[in-house]
Amino acid sequence: MGNICSNNEAQQRNDKIDKLLTRDKKNARRELKLLLLGTGESGKSTFIKQMRIIHGAGYSDEDRRGFRVMVFQNIHKVIKTLCEQMDNLQIEYETEINADQYADLILDCDPETVQELPADMVVAIKSLWEDNGVAECYDRRREFQLADSCKYYLDDLDRIQNPDYIPTEQDVLRVRVPTTGITEYPFDMDRVIFRMVDVGGQRSERRKWIHCFENVTSIMFLAALSEYDQYLFESGQENRMQESQALFRTIITYPWFQQSSVILFLNKKDLLEEKITRSHLKDYFAQYTVRINCGTLYISNGP
Repeated sequence: MGNICSNNEAQQRNDKIDKLLTRDKKNARRELKLLLLGTGESGKSTFIKQMRIIHGAGYSDEDRRGFRVMVFQNIHKVIKTLCEQMDNLQIEYETEINADQYADLILDCDPETVQELPADMVVAIKSLWEDNGVAECYDRRREFQLADSCKYYLDDLDRIQNPDYIPTEQDVLRVRVPTTGITEYPFDMDRVIFRMVDVGGQRSERRKWIHCFENVTSIMFLAALSEYDQYLFESGQENRMQESQALFRTIITYPWFQQSSVILFLNKKDLLEEKITRSHLKDYFAQYTVRINCGTLYISNGP
């Protein structure tokens, strides 16, 4: 009698395990792993935010309120960078108050400690941003590291300085916070789970990428089209786009990805269209011989 009970219990356990395995296999078939790769500043984290807005839960008022301090810190970082580069590029301020008072106020502030935008700081930032010398410095931004969101935020200070300010979805998309480590974001679309893996793009972060290479359905490689005249954060002598091209060639040869599809996402086309009229592609890629409006085609095909 005891043997019969034991056999029945064993069979029940086996049946339960079989059901669990069947369920796991079924779930695995409806889950796709997308690995987002690219150099730093290519827009991987922004892409994830856009997916969250379009296909995920989006950002509630409380979520967006959580980005408020980050927006303030981004504003301080970009105006401080411009003030530092005014000295490096030996550009004169248009007004004495900007040179003698407002610039020092900004330079003495640590952006990481910023929690609010006090009125005196807003006055200083506005005055500096309207200074013709700072405008000249901004026009030479390819010569140094400056966040793409600089103009967006500084042009909209009147709205952002409001005491009741809550960041909009566009503000959230523009916030720049360098990605460190590995973060996964699941999105459920038409009963299929897309598990997007976001990794830091800076050179110091790439050694961590190998931990994400297993069971990848697709690789989405992001390349910023507007970076053809910019240089790496890690090295002021190496072109960002050439780095992106070299990294892409390396990624597609990895044995881990021979069965994975590869999607090349050409990002920041709006910034390309804005700058290519004044910064010629041929100055950085001597092989370029196509008309300006075909620049995107050249970049995507490579030299």
